[in-house]
Amino acid sequence: MSRKKVLIQSDFSLLKTGFAKNAKIILTHLYKTGKYDIVHYCCGLSEKHPDLPRTPWKSVGCLPASSEKIAQIEKDPTINKIAAYGAYYLDDVIEAEKPDVYIAIQDIWGVDFAVNRKWFNKITSAIWTTLDSLPILPTAIETAKKVKNYWVWSNFATKELNKMGYENVQTTHGALESKDFFRLSDSQRKALRKSNNINEEDFIIGFVFRNQLRKSVPNLLQGFKKFKETNPESNAKLLLHTHMEEGWPILSLAKEQNIAKEDILVTHVCSNCKKFVVKPYEGQNKKCDLCGSENSLNSTSVSMGVDEAQLNEVYNLMDVYCHPFTSGGQEIPIQEAKLTELITLVTDYSCGAEMCEPEACSLPLEWSEYREFGSNFIKASTNPDSIADQLAKVYSMPEADKSKMGKEARKWVIDNFSIDVIGKKLEDFIDSSPKIEEKDYPTLEKCDPDAIVPSVTSPKVESDSAWIKLLYKLILKTEVDDDDEGLKYWLAEIKKEVPHSAIEKYFRQVALKDNAKKEDNKFKDILDKDDEGKRILFVIPNDPIDVFSCTALFKSITDSYENYNLYVATQPEFKSILEGNEYVHKIITYEEYHNNSQQIEEKKYFNVVYTPKLNNVNFHHFNKDVTNYDVSK
Repeated sequence: MSRKKVLIQSDFSLLKTGFAKNAKIILTHLYKTGKYDIVHYCCGLSEKHPDLPRTPWKSVGCLPASSEKIAQIEKDPTINKIAAYGAYYLDDVIEAEKPDVYIAIQDIWGVDFAVNRKWFNKITSAIWTTLDSLPILPTAIETAKKVKNYWVWSNFATKELNKMGYENVQTTHGALESKDFFRLSDSQRKALRKSNNINEEDFIIGFVFRNQLRKSVPNLLQGFKKFKETNPESNAKLLLHTHMEEGWPILSLAKEQNIAKEDILVTHVCSNCKKFVVKPYEGQNKKCDLCGSENSLNSTSVSMGVDEAQLNEVYNLMDVYCHPFTSGGQEIPIQEAKLTELITLVTDYSCGAEMCEPEACSLPLEWSEYREFGSNFIKASTNPDSIADQLAKVYSMPEADKSKMGKEARKWVIDNFSIDVIGKKLEDFIDSSPKIEEKDYPTLEKCDPDAIVPSVTSPKVESDSAWIKLLYKLILKTEVDDDDEGLKYWLAEIKKEVPHSAIEKYFRQVALKDNAKKEDNKFKDILDKDDEGKRILFVIPNDPIDVFSCTALFKSITDSYENYNLYVATQPEFKSILEGNEYVHKIITYEEYHNNSQQIEEKKYFNVVYTPKLNNVNFHHFNKDVTNYDVSK
């Protein structure tokens, strides 16, 4: 039996995001088993991104490279919102790759659109998502109603959904490679500090984070200021591993607190030599003191960051790790810090509640509730006094106690988050799923631009909402529920007095474009790039005797079309008749659209298409036909 194919949809594995980190670790693990054919469907990357070939597994971009297609996407807010998460090409990739297992790993709004696709419950599928706040998002609850395999990165949300009766929801943490993060020897830590001009006696408080507004930088600065005031002998400094030019204006906020610029250390990376240095921030595009390159030194970012070995060194510059935040899905830096045996201070809310369970060996940070405007989510405002108090506790803690606590924290992470644990769970899931033979694979229904849709004024149509759902169902061949963003958008357009006829026309145009795109992608996947566009298609689908009889014509065709490749389209069960035929370049699975010879030739997928089973055979072939009496010569 052939190997199972696994399609994983998430951030590209070479980026510096949490989702990308997890993707790289699990993809590497699955690839090393040698058991599976792996395809990574990469959120945010175009189909021709130059980094896609760098991975040992197949990586596929989720956005078109064509500026014309991108412009079309941007005109439609409903498509534009989810295109970068993979919605635009998802059906095409499923149809081309035919995976046995599909796993979507992203925020819930970046995967929920997949659940309503026709194929989702016909193959083994899993949603692996992050949920970070109460109340749980309605779309997350609706997804839980439909999905058999629903995985959440933290038990915070799992517990809430289980309380609602959704026993199909379980915790599956984002994976960590535990060997990448560990405590260095005391001599190595001293040498690191020396090379970064950090005094051995300085008390370094670290925070590794994407500079987003949900990371509580103002609270951290206030807590740091209070700690310094009560512990002036500590010579404390903040080490911020982040990008200084997005999110919070960190230095401005520090100035408000009268925190000296020299007390805030920032990780800088050189785009030329790829080395890092930790020092006070002076701005972007500075000269690298390590290699001398001009305009190459910047604060670390998603696009230009450190590798895992370097990040391990950054953690080892710290004496304590502090992670205040309003909410989070897992917050991987907390576990990385624990692996380096640092004591971690964590806001005791959202995924932080799991980090603050006794066996996790954190020091919890107190918080007060506030409500996020618009979403009504409960968010945490971390208490600066609690930050100061817990920092003081670590500062005065005996070294033996810190060492014991750090080692227990590392063990907890290995037992619950390491790739050995998460990878085994993924393998068990994949291995227990059925292998789908090509002939049994679910076919994707084409859109129907000519579908008959009842008028919005018809007695059969109860409301505008019901009518829009019919447009989706009958024209685009998809089901939407009341929480669907597209449905909400079109209802809002109707309130703006956009004519129903214009909306229906738009749906039909989308169907036409979608069908054309599907056919383009099908041909793109089956055609070889090395035949220089010289191709002939012979279509003989549904009779083994006809297939065998037509082989007598192949020599004549290939002799007439010198240096052309002959493709033959037939049913899978008849392919064995053609295997080994010296005149056949490639055997492809017959699809009904192969009969449309004129359109296929017009789009130049094939120069000549022979459809001998049809009565309306086109003998003209756009002047590409070759006969024994070639009148063009």
